[in-house]
Amino acid sequence: MEEKRFKVVFSPATRREIERLEVDEALQVAKDIKKYLETSPFPFGKTRIKKLTGFSPPLYRLRSGDFRAYYRIVNKEAIILAVVGKKDSEKILKKLR
Repeated sequence: MEEKRFKVVFSPATRREIERLEVDEALQVAKDIKKYLETSPFPFGKTRIKKLTGFSPPLYRLRSGDFRAYYRIVNKEAIILAVVGKKDSEKILKKLR
């Protein structure tokens, strides 16, 4: 198992978003966040992680099934700003600009 190099921090709004999901969906999203963001939250090769263009500071997206986790990296923390269904992604991206 890879060592934990990044701390994952959930914004209060993100905690509420995850609590509203179905249990199995919430567990899958949480598992993917832990698996990918604690060890290497940057895009590498063909990955579920994408650095989005046009955002300053940089904004990243993690795909988890039909959900997307949007986050920023500050020091050694991956700060989760939103977890939304794929269909709501455009709306949340406008708010994060």
